Amino acid sequence: MSLLQEKLRKYDEPQKMMQLGIYPYFRAISSEQDCEVIINGKKVLMFGSNSYLGLTNHPKIKEAAIEAVRKYGTGCAGSRFLNGSLDIHEKLEHRLAEFVGKDEAIIFSTGFQVNLGVVSCLTGREDYIILDEADHASIIEGRRLSFSNTLKFKHNDVSSLENVLQKCAPDKIKLIVVDGVFSMEGDVAPLRQIVELAKKYKASVMVDEAHGIGVFGEHGQGVCHAQGVTKDIDLIMGTFSKSFASLGGFIATDKDTANWLRHHARSYIFSASATPAAIGAANAALDIMLSEPERIKHLWEVTHYALEGFRAMGCEIGNTSTPIIPLYIRDNEKTFAITHDLMENGIFVNPVVSPAVAPQDTLIRFSLMATHTKEHVDIALDKIEKSFKKFGILK
Repeated sequence: MSLLQEKLRKYDEPQKMMQLGIYPYFRAISSEQDCEVIINGKKVLMFGSNSYLGLTNHPKIKEAAIEAVRKYGTGCAGSRFLNGSLDIHEKLEHRLAEFVGKDEAIIFSTGFQVNLGVVSCLTGREDYIILDEADHASIIEGRRLSFSNTLKFKHNDVSSLENVLQKCAPDKIKLIVVDGVFSMEGDVAPLRQIVELAKKYKASVMVDEAHGIGVFGEHGQGVCHAQGVTKDIDLIMGTFSKSFASLGGFIATDKDTANWLRHHARSYIFSASATPAAIGAANAALDIMLSEPERIKHLWEVTHYALEGFRAMGCEIGNTSTPIIPLYIRDNEKTFAITHDLMENGIFVNPVVSPAVAPQDTLIRFSLMATHTKEHVDIALDKIEKSFKKFGILK
């Protein structure tokens, strides 16, 4: 046995959870991704999806994906840099740039690749990348590939951010990277204050809008738009795998930055371009965002209804104010056990344990879609209250 095999053989945490019958991952769905799905032949209510607008099975989006395959085939057989650029890539990029209020947009094959490629290539060895300690893993991985100095500030704490900025050499580039909506905690970045500090210390700001686009703003333009700071944000990142009901991602920025990224972001240059079906679907989803603002309005109605219900129940939900609602358990095994118990009772939620969060912050991530109704939420609240009492989370 090699040393590598010997090391990997010792990793048995998943097996321990399997033996207890509470392993919660890779649950195969045999239906469309909607507010109700089928798992092992059983219908369950889905409260674990990132499809905030509930568009993944929208007939217009399905047809757009099919039409794109009919015209362009199933793949591009190369990167955007070489032979993989289609006119539909460019058309969608123009639309996305206009949508979020920037000069240009660049489409990557996944949202993860956006952050990986952009964060890793913008700054130099003597420059600084400054992160919120709760930033998404893709931002962290991008930082790891950079040769720049990395500094972190306390989550959503602008005083901590200023302390970090004061440590930076004033004549070096400083790039602040934050999530607009934090994917586990569900809280929103204080972008106005961050922009003020960026101006004061001559820093640049990049915002990951993966969980903000499609949710904030009348037509879903995101947190930057909702807080009125779009013009002061240097780079806006978005993904297609949430509200756009597809797969892929983009970065929107000024012309000079876009020119640099097209020729330096390795996850863009050396990855096959997003498929025609993915682009067709994302383009149709953008049409629906612009034409059906009532979807976002309803999403917020059920969000406020659920938040009130969890608070009345006595759940610890942190500082969330979004369709992402963390239900703190603060115990790994109980988090798995409750997730399993809820699945047995027809409720699909996601367990979030270390290293995704700190060991003392384990939680169940409850997320809402525009296709959910208040009746769906009532059923979930009832089942969750019973499960939480069963496991001693609520008295």
